[in-house]
Amino acid sequence: MSVQKEVKIVTTHQLHTMKERGEKISMLTAYDFSMATLLDAAGTDVLLVGDSASNVMAGHETTLPITLDQMIYHASSVVRGVKRAFVVVDLPFGSYQGNSSEALRSAIRIMKESGAHGVKLEGGFEIKDSITRILSAGVPVMGHLGLTPQSIYKFGTYSVRAKEEAEAEKLIEDAHLLQELGCFAIVLEKIPSSLAKRVAAELHIPIIGIGAGPHVDGQVLVIHDLLGITKEFKPRFLRRYAELHETITNAVGNYIKDVKSLNFPTEKEAY
Repeated sequence: MSVQKEVKIVTTHQLHTMKERGEKISMLTAYDFSMATLLDAAGTDVLLVGDSASNVMAGHETTLPITLDQMIYHASSVVRGVKRAFVVVDLPFGSYQGNSSEALRSAIRIMKESGAHGVKLEGGFEIKDSITRILSAGVPVMGHLGLTPQSIYKFGTYSVRAKEEAEAEKLIEDAHLLQELGCFAIVLEKIPSSLAKRVAAELHIPIIGIGAGPHVDGQVLVIHDLLGITKEFKPRFLRRYAELHETITNAVGNYIKDVKSLNFPTEKEAY
């Protein structure tokens, strides 16, 4: 008789427990069924259906153009490939800022139509009403502070945020506010390591870093960057664990060569 190993599904409670016991949280982006299946089977704790799909999947310069319908499409594909990981979906630009009722409608659509487990919003005090409204419906919310790509035209640069004391203090205040409102975790993007360490120490919810140093509760990377599918993007915080750009290019080149030289298919590959 075969014995099936029980798959322990990741929840917000488990993520909090991981922080309490000092176990680091692994988080990666995913945008489609096939990749989500691989990342989930590998043991990734959290899959983020990021609005970075606007860049790596659709070829846009920023994350701003992607729509709510497109995010739901990507999220639905990811959820169908997941058995264990906690799936968080970015609320896209324009779907939650300035109107808490619209924010709630956006979050509910994502949860109902994709089957995801939570949503992520960029910002602090400025969007507190939207966060409160979404949480009132029982939808888990992950915050995002530091470099917030949806505000790129406000910042004008992708450089490190919160290096100055005033901005650092506001980030700390916003982090505490997000925790008080009820967010289950916060992403800190591209801020000084010392500041991220302070936030992680002061808050009891998990702090996930990207370009925020090693002293946080977990890390997140864009999967296309980690696998080396993207080539030009080379920030200091990125570690490439594969070079698939070269691998794929070579494989496709060999396929083209075999087709043109009548080397593929052979008789063994025919019916």
